Amino acid sequence: MTNKELISRYYQMWNEKDFTLADKLCDKDIRFRGSLDITANGIDGFKEYAEMLINAFPNLYHAVEMSVFDGDVVATYVTYSAKHEGQLLEYSPTHKRISYSGASFFQIKDGKIVSINVLGDLNSLHKQLSE
Repeated sequence: MTNKELISRYYQMWNEKDFTLADKLCDKDIRFRGSLDITANGIDGFKEYAEMLINAFPNLYHAVEMSVFDGDVVATYVTYSAKHEGQLLEYSPTHKRISYSGASFFQIKDGKIVSINVLGDLNSLHKQLSE
């Protein structure tokens, strides 16, 4: 699978909420820093982060706006949208629709994602959840 296909399947995994795919797409020792500035290591840590996020935003959707591929490094610009239905950080469910942006930086080795660093627009997210 090409890096372009790998990243496409990664976002498909998120949008379909099928995190069993993480075992195929990600290295077992993946290093992950999510858009909420939470770090998770290994497949299990990544899946726990994903579960926490999906519990807060059951219909979370990742819209990939732009991707840049350079060898085994990939950068994407993504808009996240969802309805806030579960506890997230200090925020009880607001039942509001939210939308915020993020930039993800992937490192790929031997056809698997070994590292993901996501920088999310937390200012925008906090503002939407606290209004």
